[in-house]
Amino acid sequence: MAARKRASSDAAITATKRPSEAAADPQIAPSKAGQILTYSLFFLLPYLYLIFYHYSIESELRKSILINAAISFAGFFLTLAMIPVASLYVLKRNLFGYDINKKGTPQGSIKVPESLGIVVGIVFLILTILFQYFNFTADSNWLVEYNAALASICFMILLGFVDDVLDIPWRVKLLLPSVAALPLLMAYAGHTTIIIPKPLVPYVGLEILDLGWVYKLYMGLLAVFCTNSINIHAGLNGLEVGQTVVIASAILIHNVMQIGALTDPEYKQAHAFSIYLTQPLLATSLALLSFNWYPSSVFVGDTYTYFAGMTMAVVGILGHFSETLLLFFIPQVLNFLLSLPQLSGYIPCPRHRLPRFDPQTGLLTGTNDGTVVNLFLRQFGRMSEKSLCILLLVFQ
Repeated sequence: MAARKRASSDAAITATKRPSEAAADPQIAPSKAGQILTYSLFFLLPYLYLIFYHYSIESELRKSILINAAISFAGFFLTLAMIPVASLYVLKRNLFGYDINKKGTPQGSIKVPESLGIVVGIVFLILTILFQYFNFTADSNWLVEYNAALASICFMILLGFVDDVLDIPWRVKLLLPSVAALPLLMAYAGHTTIIIPKPLVPYVGLEILDLGWVYKLYMGLLAVFCTNSINIHAGLNGLEVGQTVVIASAILIHNVMQIGALTDPEYKQAHAFSIYLTQPLLATSLALLSFNWYPSSVFVGDTYTYFAGMTMAVVGILGHFSETLLLFFIPQVLNFLLSLPQLSGYIPCPRHRLPRFDPQTGLLTGTNDGTVVNLFLRQFGRMSEKSLCILLLVFQ
């Protein structure tokens, strides 16, 4: 969860302001779009190099990828324009919080609009639905799974927004992705086999093992893990969106490498399918990061973390690389293992497992809570919130 403190109910007068008073509402800080786009070139340039120069990709497939990229690029600017507008609406409905990691400073008393992940989710759905017109025909074999994927993502956006509004308990949060993943699991028609690592083949006696329904159970658990792992590896400005941007970039590069190396048309289409969902995710997330980067002028809310986690789970499952996807989630796996004692109730778990902020120095100090954020502070010493976030994203 983000480093924030929810608004209390006694702030309800905001929702009943007269128009003249509403006009005096504070505007959010301008976006850092130029800075974010410059940093994103670190990932985008290798990706474009692989598509245009390194691999010989069929012209039709490359055309579909580029059309999807163009639509995603338009989505970046649409998200960039919608976030300031949506911020005013959520502020009027008292969906705001205070940045705990700035408590005791002037920035710590500013009302920061929450749940702006809803904007990213809506724009993402618009982009992916529009893309169907350019790529899928009515009798396309992939259309059923594509729409099932969008149904699961849409369901997760809804449940995430409900969580932001109602503040659902943790035990219920663990079940939400299971419900949202049902449309995808019911429509999944791909393989249910895994390749046995070569050193283990003599002991297992098989090179390929068909898991059947167990594989679908694994996919459901993967969806639960991805959504909740993004949600608990949080607490710093830009960390939730930043880790999504890094993982999404890795997924794109992995998919292009697989398309260039494989000869089976079905597997190529599976990886292209993954690209069609990941490019809009990356573009809209970069727009959100432009406002969420330190110092954050908006909070993403559980809406975004659930949406991002489910989308990446979907592309891993339908792209037939769900096992590889876990490699991109190694920091989240570590954070989950560190969090287990507190999440299970074995060790007391506070409302916010955040570092201690010193308003005099502006530095964060790690606590004994089981998170990667606190682990890094204990290992590398006190540092600013921005420096810590950059270090964590480099680790990612």
